[in-house]
This record gives sequence, structure tokens and C-alpha cells, in this order.
Amino acid sequence: MEGKNWLEQLSNQTQMIQILETNQYSESFGLILSQEDASLLAEERTAVLKQEQRIEFGQSILPKIIYAFCNSSFMTQDTYRDTLLRLQEIFYYYKNEMLDEITDDELLEFMREQFETVCYGDLDYLESTCLDIFAQAIRAGYTGYIASEGRGEFEKFDITKRWDKDLYLAALKELC
Repeated sequence: MEGKNWLEQLSNQTQMIQILETNQYSESFGLILSQEDASLLAEERTAVLKQEQRIEFGQSILPKIIYAFCNSSFMTQDTYRDTLLRLQEIFYYYKNEMLDEITDDELLEFMREQFETVCYGDLDYLESTCLDIFAQAIRAGYTGYIASEGRGEFEKFDITKRWDKDLYLAALKELC
């Protein structure tokens, strides 16, 4: 770990332990992080915090991200580590974009809900569409997410017409 100060080394070691402890929970969903995965995630956390000019006291957000997303139907062991890396980057970026107006839990709830429902596991769509639109609303003064704790918010801002199962079944019935 040459080139890193002792505080950064200690922080990364602490983060690795916290990350590896999440395996006890995520294993039930078939997802495990290795020692190398945990080391990479901890190092990338440090890098993204520097990039986004953020500091973090206490436990990192990554264990919360793991607990929020590991039971997703779109998580696989093959993409688990890389998805977590990207979710961590997205999280810190949008904390800044939302001017820290939204709590960590509200942002995670919003991210998880969109990842699972609107985005169907597509991180690009989550980042460039769902979170971008939501961040614009928050910067413009929207506070409705506080009462809902981030749940069910995207429908209020989504400008894309989605497939509607009931409409499809009604149209199919008319054709028959």
C-alpha cells in the first residue's frame, strides 16, 4: 500500500471488514465477495470520495448498498462486484447532484426501486434518466420525497410512456 497514508490504509482495512461481513446476508442470495473484491471496493470508495470531493465519517455507504441491492433479481455473482462498484459511484455522484438535500436512505430507496422496476437492472438508465430527472426536481425545490422516504417518486416525473399490462389485455380482448 505504498503511497497511501496510514489513515487511508486503516480506513480501507475497516471498510474491507465491513464489506466482508455483508457476505453473511448476501450469501443467501448466491452472492459472495472475495477478499480481493472487498479490497477493490474499499479502494474504489476512497477514489470516488476524492473524485466527488466528499468525506465520509463512520461506516461507508457500501454495506447499505449491498443490503439494499443483493436480493435484486438483476444481481448475479458474475456481475456482483462490478455492479456494486458502479452503484457506489452513482450514489456519491447523485448525493452531490441533489445538493445533499436527500438522506442516504431516501436516495438508496429511490435507487433500489428504480433499479428493480423502471430500469430492470440497467445502471445506465438508472444514472442517466431516473436519477438525473429526480435530481433536477430536488434542485428545483421538490420535497415530496420526504414523506414517502423516496418510494414511488419517479412516476411523478417520468416522461416516458411505459408498457401497461391492463391496457395490453384490454386491447387483446378487443381483437379476439
